[in-house]
Amino acid sequence: PGLRLNGRGWARLSPLKTQGDLFMSLRLFCSALCGALLAGGAVHATEPVHAAILFENVRIFDGKGSALSAPSSVLVEGNLITRISQGGIKVEGEVQRIDGQGKTLMPGLIDAHTHLMFATLPQIAVLTNDVTFTTVAATRAANDMLMRGFTSARDLGGPVFGLKKGIDMGLINGPRIWPAGAMISQSGGHGDFRLPNELPALAGQYSFGERANAAMVADSPDAVRQRTREQLALGASQIKVMAGGGVASNYDPIDVTQYTVPEIRAAVEAADNWGTYVTVHAYTPKAVRQAIEAGVKCIDHGQMLDEDTARLMAEKGVWWSLQPFTDDRKSPFPEGSANRLKQLEMYKGTDHAYAMAKKYGIKTAFGTDALFSAQAAASQGTMLAKMGTWYTPAEVLRMATHDNAELLALSGPRSPYPGRLGVVEAGALADLLLIDGDPLKDLSLVADPAKHFKVIMKDGKIYKNTL
Repeated sequence: PGLRLNGRGWARLSPLKTQGDLFMSLRLFCSALCGALLAGGAVHATEPVHAAILFENVRIFDGKGSALSAPSSVLVEGNLITRISQGGIKVEGEVQRIDGQGKTLMPGLIDAHTHLMFATLPQIAVLTNDVTFTTVAATRAANDMLMRGFTSARDLGGPVFGLKKGIDMGLINGPRIWPAGAMISQSGGHGDFRLPNELPALAGQYSFGERANAAMVADSPDAVRQRTREQLALGASQIKVMAGGGVASNYDPIDVTQYTVPEIRAAVEAADNWGTYVTVHAYTPKAVRQAIEAGVKCIDHGQMLDEDTARLMAEKGVWWSLQPFTDDRKSPFPEGSANRLKQLEMYKGTDHAYAMAKKYGIKTAFGTDALFSAQAAASQGTMLAKMGTWYTPAEVLRMATHDNAELLALSGPRSPYPGRLGVVEAGALADLLLIDGDPLKDLSLVADPAKHFKVIMKDGKIYKNTL
């Protein structure tokens, strides 16, 4: 009372003229505060000062080739790589020099399928705890992911917008995040995590997962369109739709097809109007074929596909975001449970899926899809190294850098980080790793980042330097 907000702050009035003045002042204050929060301006953490950083005597894997360069120098100014030379680079002014000692400099790794909010906690903990506790766990998971050398992540389901904002503002450490926001699912679909005693749902009643913006249930083209637009309004860089059965869900067998073509097309049209795309969770030929008919640009999983569907993906230029799922790690699901049986059925298709991706030249992305298991999340580098089962080391590293960056670029104007990623080139964003050894000869180096990753840089800022 007795104060009014003007262009320079709060000014004292004597006396306050009307109660309406107070309400107007509070409206203006709240509007200004919300604008500052949305812009990430007024409440920024201290901005890092990007001095010039010069990597000397490094051998470069540029994200595209199949061999390391001769000993070179790489200059980073601000958040960009500005010069690369096999001779010395002269820099005027202050510079931080890093003697690479002949080690490998390469682009930061990219995981094309993550769920940072759900990565490390058991499923029951995610479903029963306050979302703020889940966020605390996700904050640690984000920092750990960055320390494994993954500087970018395409997040395909979960209330990750706040976590992303905290990372971008420098409040916490973590990778760049391309967020999908809430997964969009039909009733009884892969994203329907309501309890049986919550069904049938009452009109206008939202489940815990929906209130937390983890997964939204929509059962008509109009409902799908609305939910898609909501996620885009919140900042989604792409949309995730559940087009078929899955392992972690309780209602749907893995072979079921979910949604109709008009329903998926509603999401595709809404996303396209925002300049971005839809990716779908799907395993079976029928689910993938109707998703392609609806206009999706990426299939995530697909371990149970047949040759004809793989050939169709190649013809249409659809991305295949595959994960190296094999039964060589502890499952979060009890033996004999319905979820575990679905998981084992899916695992059987992994070898054939990679064979078809290679045979038909399908644009293939690498992702981990770590869910509900701290052990699985920590094995991110191990899963990348496992890709050597199907590809050469150069192909694996190209997929996890340059190729995954091309997938991220499908977000077009909705990409939250303008600039080139996944390459070591002049003008590219400075997301870099310095590795002790040659990963093109020994891919297992990426499985132990704590030991072998000597420098981790994201956006021109060094987060780890053990040299």
